[in-house]
Amino acid sequence: MKTYVTKSAEVDRKWILIDAEGKVLGRLAAEAASILRGKKKPIFQPNVDAGDYVIVINAEKVILTAGKEDKKSYFVVSTGYVGHNKHLAFKDVKSKHPERIVERAIKGMIPHNALGRQVMRKLRVYAGPTHEHQAQKPEVYSL
Repeated sequence: MKTYVTKSAEVDRKWILIDAEGKVLGRLAAEAASILRGKKKPIFQPNVDAGDYVIVINAEKVILTAGKEDKKSYFVVSTGYVGHNKHLAFKDVKSKHPERIVERAIKGMIPHNALGRQVMRKLRVYAGPTHEHQAQKPEVYSL
């Protein structure tokens, strides 16, 4: 019996639609990261991008548990100078750029290398319920 080696050109990619309304951020991000990497497929190999495209809608309606909405903050390096870094509150980021919250959570669960950057290009996050990928006929995924 020979070992099957997955080639990225042979991978059949689908479009998956995830509705984030009322979902917990960490659980949503873990599931989306797993789909993006292709871990749900029997042909998964850690060194090959075999994942599907993921569309996340309603990013503005994602929730956090245990009162983390008041406590959570994001560390941002604004300049290269000492002491010029910022901590942005979760509520401020959610009100201005809710899609960045979901993107950042998913990015933290993807490998931090060239393969991870390639995988992250297959992620699309939208703050509202509409998206521009109807032509790809995305399959609705329930968490």
